[in-house]
Amino acid sequence: MIERYSIPEMTKIWSEESRYSRWLEIEVLAVEARAADGLVPLEDLESIRRKASFDADRVKEIESRVRHDVIAFLTSVSESLGPESRHIHYGMTSSDILDTCLATQLRDAGKLISAALDEFGDALASLAVRARGIACMGRSHGMYAEPTTMGLKFAGYYSEYLRCRERLEEGLRSACVGKVSGAVGTFAHLDPSVEEYICSKLGIGREQVATQIVARDRHAAFMFALATIGGLIERFGTEIRHLQRTEVGEVEESFGKGQKGSSAMPHKRNPIVSERICGLARLLRGYLLTALEDTALWHERDISHSSAERFIFPDSCGVAFYGLRKAAGLASGLKLFPDRIAFNIDEAGDRYHSQTVMLALIDRGCSREEAYRLVQDPAMRAMTDGISLLEALNEDEDVMSVLNPEELRARCTLEYHLRNEDSIFKGLGII
Repeated sequence: MIERYSIPEMTKIWSEESRYSRWLEIEVLAVEARAADGLVPLEDLESIRRKASFDADRVKEIESRVRHDVIAFLTSVSESLGPESRHIHYGMTSSDILDTCLATQLRDAGKLISAALDEFGDALASLAVRARGIACMGRSHGMYAEPTTMGLKFAGYYSEYLRCRERLEEGLRSACVGKVSGAVGTFAHLDPSVEEYICSKLGIGREQVATQIVARDRHAAFMFALATIGGLIERFGTEIRHLQRTEVGEVEESFGKGQKGSSAMPHKRNPIVSERICGLARLLRGYLLTALEDTALWHERDISHSSAERFIFPDSCGVAFYGLRKAAGLASGLKLFPDRIAFNIDEAGDRYHSQTVMLALIDRGCSREEAYRLVQDPAMRAMTDGISLLEALNEDEDVMSVLNPEELRARCTLEYHLRNEDSIFKGLGII
């Protein structure tokens, strides 16, 4: 993650110090498990617990020669020990510590992301309640459609948040598994109880059938969950960007005292947070593509995935965490302009009643095709002549031969469109 978008709690998880500390913990746990089976003298175990350490600078120095980070790390650890170092990494392969470490990093990063996702969900719920009952124009294809409410608009994002939450939980269950089963996953030199002990102590799952590595479809599932979170914040951000446009003007991002919107135009207040999270969502989709590419490896393993994963895991977790934090702030600080929202409804006229009138004709016995034709002609004329739909309908003999003015007025109300808002809210559990 670049410094501009880094949050210390997340970057710490993916730091070199954190990675080496987790590697060492796994190695010591393996010795503990073998000692419990009588395969390591207790005095050697105690010595390893007391003295085993690493020097990050020394690891770098060794790696510059051996071109292998795990070997360099193990050499540094061995230098901190005496003869008992022979128990370190016994029967293990590099990926035993790499993938098991990764599972713990994803677990810890997932906790931060989950908390940030819930923070965004809470902000969306509060925004939906705050906007409840504010009638607004719904739009399809960017054009006026039928009325909805601002509350329902934001409740839809809350509903999507709930689904993202389920996917994230499942993605973490899938990806947070370790393996300590040796060079090709056969437990040839270690009893499976060692893996069971380590993963239990770390609070992660175990790979059912490992090769040299944990299967990468597991990690792709986690990355898919992050990509869908990106889709949520992008959809929300895109809506805010549209609604803040000058000619719409229904909402506005919070704009702080002393904040500036343009280097050239002092009057500007731009939706920069919405735009930023839309851009970050594109990264999350790109990381998913790489994760999917990493699932098909040669035989029991190659390392074509390894270099890519050094980027995509820390960066995707960092991007998701940062993006959710920003999205939560955007939702909680969003300004609503009810007067402008009402103005846009008035400007839309009453043509949004066209479906209501069509269905009234169907209720009176017209076929759908006939009812559509009867309503479309006066609706187009109303638009062309700048008159109301009801006025154009009242002047249409074919329509009035089926309906009467009182019936039209009774059906064609704003309240008719919005009468189910409360039941939708209740279905989400927001009210």
